[in-house]
Amino acid sequence: MRVRGATAAAVVALMMAIGLVGLRPASAAFTVHKVDSARFTVAPDKPVFILVMGNDGRPGDTITRGDALHLVGVNPGQGKATILDIPRDTFVPIPDQGSGRDKINAAHAIGGPALEARAVGSLVGVDVPFVVDTDFQGFTDMVNDLGGVDVDVPFAMDDPLSGAIFDKGVKHMDGGDALAFARNRHIDGGDFTRTGHQGDLLLAGLTKLRGEGAGATSVLGDMAVLARHARLDGLSLGDAYRLGRLAVSIDPANVRNVVMPGAGGTAGAASVVFVDPGAASLFDDFRDDAILESH
Repeated sequence: MRVRGATAAAVVALMMAIGLVGLRPASAAFTVHKVDSARFTVAPDKPVFILVMGNDGRPGDTITRGDALHLVGVNPGQGKATILDIPRDTFVPIPDQGSGRDKINAAHAIGGPALEARAVGSLVGVDVPFVVDTDFQGFTDMVNDLGGVDVDVPFAMDDPLSGAIFDKGVKHMDGGDALAFARNRHIDGGDFTRTGHQGDLLLAGLTKLRGEGAGATSVLGDMAVLARHARLDGLSLGDAYRLGRLAVSIDPANVRNVVMPGAGGTAGAASVVFVDPGAASLFDDFRDDAILESH
């Protein structure tokens, strides 16, 4: 059975803090792509938007979909950020496809990370200069290499299909556990809840990277693990350094994790997610400074 919805969430949060991603890894668990037209500067009054994406690829696949989509907005001046979780089946116009509409995850299969960034950016109304992309195997391997992450499981789970069999409460997860948690959609709220849980993994990863309660040696060790797994596509070393510095400046306590409001429905024979009309005000609140003041 083909596994879908592999999350990039924790991988990306961990990677973004290294500032060392210019090192050439022996094997890449994730890739940081710079969109061709991107202009990246860190300024206190300018938010930065980064797409965190998990694709559904397995070894040998050449066409993959963006099945875990998280738009991270960072406000450098205020030291705050928001994770906007986009359900993979959100039914939207795909840029460069005329008036065609499709599930938003199809943009990756059509035009790779750059088109996925444009599709998500067009939905929300922001420019997305960077995409961080991984598959589930790379995510699992790297989390294991890091020694796992601590995740607060919000309710008991018993889903043998995904492997998510957890008691409620904080659990130290290895790569397999984290992937099972990210895949489980047989829960109240279905894919909306699963998408939010992927954002929770991102926060757990950022907490691990910042080494809260750990010494400097431990933090540097985690960064070295990430450097071994990262690959750059179109980024200069200066870009990588600034991106890393930006990430470590954010305290996980100052990050909001919010799922885009929507409703399940059908388009033709396909099950899709329609964007709720109330999402427009959420996007407005998010795009000006990456901070949610009224949501």
